[in-house]
Amino acid sequence: MAEKVVIALSCGTNDTNRATRAIHLATIAHKEGKDTTVFLLDEGVYLAKEGIITHVRAATGDVADDLLAYLQAHEVPVLVCTPCANARQIKEEDLIEGARMATAAEFIHLSCAADAVISL
Repeated sequence: MAEKVVIALSCGTNDTNRATRAIHLATIAHKEGKDTTVFLLDEGVYLAKEGIITHVRAATGDVADDLLAYLQAHEVPVLVCTPCANARQIKEEDLIEGARMATAAEFIHLSCAADAVISL
C-alpha cells in the first residue's frame, strides 16, 4: 500500500513560490506512488477558486496551473478549509473541479493517519 502524504498549504497569491512548490511536491508525491492529499487553508484557499491559479508560478518557472491540472487529472483530493473559504467569500460552487470544502476535524484525521505531513 502506498504511503500517505498530506500537503498543507496556507499561502496563495501572496507567496507564489511557496504555493507553486506545494503543488509541485504533491505532484511528485503522487508520481512516486504516494496516496496524496492537498489541504488548503488560510490564503491557500484562493488557489482553489476558479481562475485564480492561472496567474501563479514560481521563480523557477514552474507553473502552478499545469501542476494542478496533473493533480485534477489523477483525482488527487484538494480539500479547502471551510471557515477559511467562508471568511474570503469563496463558496463551494466557486471551487475548481475536484476540490471540495473540508473541516479542521478532517484535516486532523488525515494528518494523524498520514505517514508524512508537509506544511508550506
